[in-house]
Amino acid sequence: MADNRNKMIYGKDIVGKRRQDKSAVALEYTLHDKAPKVIASGKGYLAEKIIDKAEEEDIPIHQDAKLAKSLEDIEIGEYIPPELYHVVAEVLVFVDAMDKIKGKVMDKKDNERNK
Repeated sequence: MADNRNKMIYGKDIVGKRRQDKSAVALEYTLHDKAPKVIASGKGYLAEKIIDKAEEEDIPIHQDAKLAKSLEDIEIGEYIPPELYHVVAEVLVFVDAMDKIKGKVMDKKDNERNK
């Protein structure tokens, strides 16, 4: 299984709306893939479960209703279409930067504890 840093959940959560208004799409990307691919997708209760699992596994979650809508019709196991490469790449770069910052913060905390 790929490292969690190579996974991403895109979701939308419309505050104040019913559960069925939620959707989530999980993507995975490795260096061997030609593009990110959909590994999970769902609405309502299933979307909540996808997001819960991502939180348990420390997989980044990005809320973007427009992107989630664009991704939700892609079949599980299929690669995202070329027209979404740029948008998804921007988010992955941002997530990678946040992971690096988080790693530095965690390293600093570990070093302080070990003093």
